[in-house]
Amino acid sequence: MIDRLQTYADLSKVFRQYLKAIDNNISLIELKSLWQDIVSRYSEPLRAYHTLAHLQQLFAEFEQIKDKLQQPSIIALALFYHDVIYHPQRDDNELKSAEYAVKVLSPYLNAEQLRGIYSLIIMTADHQIKDKPNLDAAYLLDMDLSILGAPWPEYARYAKAVRQEYAHVTQADYRLGRTKVLAQLLARPRLYLTDYYQRLEAQARDNIEREITSLAV
Repeated sequence: MIDRLQTYADLSKVFRQYLKAIDNNISLIELKSLWQDIVSRYSEPLRAYHTLAHLQQLFAEFEQIKDKLQQPSIIALALFYHDVIYHPQRDDNELKSAEYAVKVLSPYLNAEQLRGIYSLIIMTADHQIKDKPNLDAAYLLDMDLSILGAPWPEYARYAKAVRQEYAHVTQADYRLGRTKVLAQLLARPRLYLTDYYQRLEAQARDNIEREITSLAV
């Protein structure tokens, strides 16, 4: 896997870069306020995987594919906000995150850009593109699933962190629910939508099968 960005300060610079690319008139105070809000939300105590470290991993991937994107600024902002609302006991986190992104970004983006970010975040609920083919969206979804294709030690840390977020669920119920989710992923013809991320397909499937086996013990 690609090395993560070294510090959270790096993430802050990326956020400022891509928001200013859309609205060069945004003030430094506004940028700092928006960024601190993101930091606060991704640092909530209930989170173990959906954290700033998750954003670091995603933007390490983003740095490798940004030149392939038609709208890198829109994809970057969608990544920053795709898990901004997260609670393990909710089933509408993506919807709430999309709504929140539109709310806080509306002073700086036009209506079309806001619709694009909203749609992209909603797609992360099931990681499928239901409308016309959209290569930018495909890259975003593949980045979000890239952890599945990490070397096993990194994947195992991811799986452990997900379990931590569901600490309120009994082991029996977690085993049942998590196995169902993983089996649904394996049932897909392909996990990754882009040719670039197809290189992770075999490793991802091996990891998922290994986790399913571990859950059965």
